[in-house]
Amino acid sequence: MSTIGFIGLGIMGRPMAGHLIAGGETVMLHSRSGVPDGLGGTACASPREVAERADIIITMLPDTPDVEAVLFGEHGVAGGLSPGKIVVDMSSISPIATKEFAGRIGELGCDYLDAPVSGGDVGARAASLTIMVGGPERAFETVRPLFERMGKNITLVGGNGDGQTTKVANQIIVALTIEAVGEALLFASKAGADPARVRQALMGGFASSRVLEVHGERMIERRFAPGFRIALHQKDLNLALTSARALRVSLPNTATCQELFSAAIAAGGAAWDHSAMVRVLERLACHEVAPGHDDAAA
Repeated sequence: MSTIGFIGLGIMGRPMAGHLIAGGETVMLHSRSGVPDGLGGTACASPREVAERADIIITMLPDTPDVEAVLFGEHGVAGGLSPGKIVVDMSSISPIATKEFAGRIGELGCDYLDAPVSGGDVGARAASLTIMVGGPERAFETVRPLFERMGKNITLVGGNGDGQTTKVANQIIVALTIEAVGEALLFASKAGADPARVRQALMGGFASSRVLEVHGERMIERRFAPGFRIALHQKDLNLALTSARALRVSLPNTATCQELFSAAIAAGGAAWDHSAMVRVLERLACHEVAPGHDDAAA
């Protein structure tokens, strides 16, 4: 049985690592803020120590610079690798940087998988994440049993970087759908209809979606504690727009959602759930979807 390393134990990483531990895996753990009490596993002092003690090293970190620092910084993963090991980055980061990281890990005789996830903290806790993978098929097949402990919809999309490209596409769809649901419920409420009943009716039609189901309910019930923080979704849309410029592709509605997220952050909402994009639309309309007291996080 392989020894697993897991680096990054935040809102997403902690339950993901917990599923591996609960499944009987031997797991080496490291987190900048320390390993949470009661999680199990073995705490390591650095990413390098994790890499030295594990055969498969998983990272789950906020952004591209964080992954680069953990992999290649002082006391980083690269310093503890030996040929034949596998590095799996499950963060959501730049597809371009991912290809560079994969090349550098490959030079050390190791395989690299980019395997970002979708499903948020709910999916992480329920082990129902969608996992989009880029990298060598042999490494994917080796790691697949671990993916199956953390998620349900697991797809090898293609080579290194393709997993991250798929995640960026996912984040475009999610952001634009949150904006559409927010506009629709705001319109219905302003017109005098009960937004909760409007949502219920729409759930049975072609407009139905997980965003309408989960985030539409958040908008109506005013529950904006994360979840998935606006600051992180804004980061993902930055990746989309930066990549689109490099590809000479116009993403006008993605840019609009990015501006709405920027307005939310300017209003103090970096840590709000991304469904709270609706609060910016409400301020433009001088009307709330469901007037009342927002939760403490909002």
